[in-house]
Amino acid sequence: MSKVLNACKALGQYGYRKNKACRMSIFFICTIAIIGCSSGGKDQNLGVSERHTIKVGKIDEERVIKADEEPGDWLVHGRTYDEQRFSPLSQITPDNIDNLGLDWHYDFDTRRGLEASPIVVDGIMFVTGSWSKMYALNARTGELIWKYDPAVPREWAVNFCCDAVNRGAAVWDGQVYFGTLDGRLISLNANTGELTWEIQTTAKDKPYSITGAPRIIKGNVIIGNGGGEFGVRGYFSAYDAKTSDLVWRFYTVPGDPADPIEHPALEMAIKTWKGGQWWEIGGGGTAWDSMAYDPELDLLYVGVGNGSPWSRKQRSPGGGDNLFLSSIVAVRPDTGEYVWHYQTTPGESWDYTATQHMILADMKINGKQRKIIMQAPKNGFFYVLDRTNGEFISANNYVEINWATRVDPDTGRPVMNPEARYGADKPFVSIPSPLGGHNWHPMTYSPNTGLVYLPAMESAFPYQIDKDFTPQTVGLNLGIDPDAHAMPLGSEIRAEIRKSLKGHLIAWDPKQQKEVWSVEHPIAWNGGLLSTASDLVFQGNAEGNFVAYDARTGSELWSFDGQNGIMAPPVSYSIDGEQYVAVLAGWGGTMPLLLGEGVKHAAKHNVSRILTFKLGGSQTLPAHQWTEKTLNPPPLTGTAEQVARGKTLYQRNCFACHGDTVVSGGVIADLRYSSSSIHEMWEQIVIGGAFKSMGMASFAGALSAQDAEDIRQYVLKRAHDAVQEEAASNY
Repeated sequence: MSKVLNACKALGQYGYRKNKACRMSIFFICTIAIIGCSSGGKDQNLGVSERHTIKVGKIDEERVIKADEEPGDWLVHGRTYDEQRFSPLSQITPDNIDNLGLDWHYDFDTRRGLEASPIVVDGIMFVTGSWSKMYALNARTGELIWKYDPAVPREWAVNFCCDAVNRGAAVWDGQVYFGTLDGRLISLNANTGELTWEIQTTAKDKPYSITGAPRIIKGNVIIGNGGGEFGVRGYFSAYDAKTSDLVWRFYTVPGDPADPIEHPALEMAIKTWKGGQWWEIGGGGTAWDSMAYDPELDLLYVGVGNGSPWSRKQRSPGGGDNLFLSSIVAVRPDTGEYVWHYQTTPGESWDYTATQHMILADMKINGKQRKIIMQAPKNGFFYVLDRTNGEFISANNYVEINWATRVDPDTGRPVMNPEARYGADKPFVSIPSPLGGHNWHPMTYSPNTGLVYLPAMESAFPYQIDKDFTPQTVGLNLGIDPDAHAMPLGSEIRAEIRKSLKGHLIAWDPKQQKEVWSVEHPIAWNGGLLSTASDLVFQGNAEGNFVAYDARTGSELWSFDGQNGIMAPPVSYSIDGEQYVAVLAGWGGTMPLLLGEGVKHAAKHNVSRILTFKLGGSQTLPAHQWTEKTLNPPPLTGTAEQVARGKTLYQRNCFACHGDTVVSGGVIADLRYSSSSIHEMWEQIVIGGAFKSMGMASFAGALSAQDAEDIRQYVLKRAHDAVQEEAASNY
């Protein structure tokens, strides 16, 4: 990483040229069909004769509060309201883990990323898959009981920043609730899978999405949304679980100052936005993932995302903290009334969201018993706060950073590196990157060891404002110069950034604010975590292995080859005295789409499935089955100018799905391998929308026929480059 820092200092020397006519715009899907995108009917339950009769017990607030009295279930997203993701089960131990084996697996009917935490209640597993599909399985055998497909329009994928993923469901009073990628909240009968109600939680003419799991508190279903990268205004809402009525809504950023303010907290927030017209592009601040709840304090904690566009200089040129971007906000779950907030990154400009996993715990700090909330957001600092009032207790960086030096203990604010405030003529290569030191992958806290186990990563990113940026009606609205994040191939800076990417499993002492032990992963994007009462920590990784570690030492104790990359966090449950550990295996998400080099092998056999283990399990997975692709591109006919223009257009519109510089991570088609027939119908696909039913939206409003052809020529150039590289490698 030190080489990256040196490269940052020398950035200006490289003088990479910018095409001033280029604006950051759609930045998303480019050309051919998404691999493994199945469509389907609205309700794809099994027929009545095939549907099994089940009876799910009632889940209510009292049952969740007393979850430790029935440790065999995994009742809510983090098992308990405090989101510790700690299982009291202890049948599987370091002494017998060699006997842990696969007991059953279930293959989904998709080949995309999986990020969900299964809910297990009364022997039934409820789990969401790709494209917001909902499944109920027998948790003992993996037998499908019912499934429901909300039929998300595949062309809506142009509004996803980070794959067609979903992080889970919530079960409450005989119903199961989940959000969809097109912004709906759905309630199904938990026993039959039949639709009870659905409601659109977002404006259908805005590029919103839902990937996060809902939480249900006191009969209210709490749900947020995503879309900050596309130019929307963030909020989270509460709906009546029985009726679907909107109970309250909390906007995380102010709207048009000419309009009435929706709730009192925005009167405070709007004073921190100075100048500019942020409301025309939304402002950002989407609450797309983490929440936690303290029933004793009756406080709901919600993590808030980044600004839109990214740089404060564009949306609020007069400065200001821009509340409630990158903040933890505490509200009353009955009314949405604001209680307190803490902002991790004032004046957020780097996509440093505070939507990452939050954990509640009670512990003695400096001789005083404290009720704390812990978070390791993207910005690289691990925070410990008093959850009763948001008071700052401590912070320390858990990965290397350069955008700030420390958090001031008196103010609780980061001491920022002035160079980090990049501009149009002032680039800055920041550590961490927009991927963060920690992304959505959940942490876990073990009361036994007093440690938080954190899936961290190292990464860097070059930021520079696009001088010609104007809000786009389709696609990403980051405001970042497209040539800043697409530096020329062969650039020393680009090479060092690539080499710096790595992952870590860190055991972190929140009292001492220091690392106790860590395990390095060769690939940065690795799975969420589970800790157990027998001092085990489970994690899947990008290489496809599901691993158990000693919680006190970090020693690897056991591993299973899951055949493809694992991102999701494991859960543990028990049935009739047998402990199970289950995890979803399905490669995808932001980094696998963006950065193909170094991760593409992890998705070579991307079968989306659930893997479930128990002591004495003896099942095996089917053998790998795939056909090696062959590079056989048509002739390159474009001029050098066409190829250069096509590169800029590709990096602006296509690389977020098909991979940086046309190197796919294996989740979506690698365009270098496109057949002659695909090249022949290129314009029909890109402009005509021929593959929209498979996720490839039409770019008719953003690209011309000439644009599409120039992109094709750049793709051909990269394919021929790959042929030469392959030949040289073979030689």
